[in-house]
Amino acid sequence: MEVQVKNISGQTTGRSAKLNESIFGAEPNDHAIWLDVKSIMANKRQGTHKSKERNEVSGSTKKIKKQKGTGGARAGSMKSPVFVGGGRVFGPRPKDYSFKLNKKVKVLARISALSYKAKENNITVVENFSMDTPKTKQVAEIISKLDLKGKKVLFVVQGSEKNVFLSTRNLERGSALAATDINTYDILKASNLVITEGALPVIENTLLK
Repeated sequence: MEVQVKNISGQTTGRSAKLNESIFGAEPNDHAIWLDVKSIMANKRQGTHKSKERNEVSGSTKKIKKQKGTGGARAGSMKSPVFVGGGRVFGPRPKDYSFKLNKKVKVLARISALSYKAKENNITVVENFSMDTPKTKQVAEIISKLDLKGKKVLFVVQGSEKNVFLSTRNLERGSALAATDINTYDILKASNLVITEGALPVIENTLLK
């Protein structure tokens, strides 16, 4: 599979880049995608939710009324869950939601996500570029010249291009990742991928090693 290589001005360079069929032409596995996205979202959960139970709330433990003869239910403490300010019954406790996923499944999920983007013609390959200083306006202009304005764009660059990452940080519909850090969730969240030429072999080495 070959695609035309463009420059950041949106013009074709006359060259083409070959997309590896083992990655961009593979048969997608929806279940692997579901498992990987579920894992990523679970790992992002803090799990710090907590409510106080009756042994943790402050309050008197004095018996508030006599056991019998009042016509009401027995009550031994103001900490009881039936009273305002009392502890909660079976409230949430801190929990680790993360779970381990087989590496081969994660690789299959990323390949499947990239394959979907290739089938939908939502991958643009551009020449390698770098930025001297962080400039959000410059990245917004690149997106516009590539006819991707108004779409969620994910830039996949070869290495740790700090200025590119900083420039996309304030974009409502733009983000950037190093080729070694691509993941299923970010690929699917973006409507279009803008991949630099230098990032393609890095993706191959990462997913096919």
